[in-house]
Amino acid sequence: MQSNNEQSTGVHTKDSKALDWRVRFGLTITAAWIFLGASYITTQVGWGGFSRLPAEQLGSFLEGAFAPLAFLWLVIGYFLQQKELEQNTQALQAQALQIGRTAEQAIIQSEKLAASELHARQEAFLQISQLVRAQLGAIAGLLYISSHGDSEDGTVDPEEVTELFSEQSNGDIDLFTRRLLQSIIVITDENDRFELFYGTVIRARHSNHFLFAFERLMENVKDVDPQGILEDALISSANGLLYARMKSYQSKAPEEWSNHHKTGIRINI
Repeated sequence: MQSNNEQSTGVHTKDSKALDWRVRFGLTITAAWIFLGASYITTQVGWGGFSRLPAEQLGSFLEGAFAPLAFLWLVIGYFLQQKELEQNTQALQAQALQIGRTAEQAIIQSEKLAASELHARQEAFLQISQLVRAQLGAIAGLLYISSHGDSEDGTVDPEEVTELFSEQSNGDIDLFTRRLLQSIIVITDENDRFELFYGTVIRARHSNHFLFAFERLMENVKDVDPQGILEDALISSANGLLYARMKSYQSKAPEEWSNHHKTGIRINI
């Protein structure tokens, strides 16, 4: 019982503290006004005479007596409503601020997810590019052996082939690519340079295969490289430089040799 009383007292105290000072002021004025009205009736009219007043006089008296109170509470209600509107406005502003912060967090989170996704795609592309780089190195090796063979059919000594590919397998993936670039520099005659890549159908097949693989790699880099850094690195690499020269020679080759669909895009040993 004592606990319940304490809880009731606590609630009553909170309600009293929560009561607006305007309401307390209005209640005080109303009580004082009623007290003055009752005193006036007691001293001037008397309660017996007051009760025998005609209805129209009684209504006029009550109207005049309570009109100031009605106006007072109208004003108090106006200010209370204004205060409540201000509180609601502040609550809405706080809610809007919270929503804005939530939206900012959502944007930051989405940017982080996008960055993580882009990073994952770039990592996957770099792994794929290493495989393609090895593929281009192998094609360049076959093209080099075909164009620099000791005999007319494009073969070289087996020991030399073993030595070259051993070097390549030990980590020098771009070995044959660099050798082809060196050959372009050493050879001064443009026709002889063309013969390196499109002198025979076998060389044309290897050249077209090289171009096809590099172009597919360049198409895929655009999806994971918004700033163009990886694309520039590929273009400036040994494979990119060889591709540029090889592409210029492809345009001069006969149609049946310059089309990879006709020569084939697979290594055919």
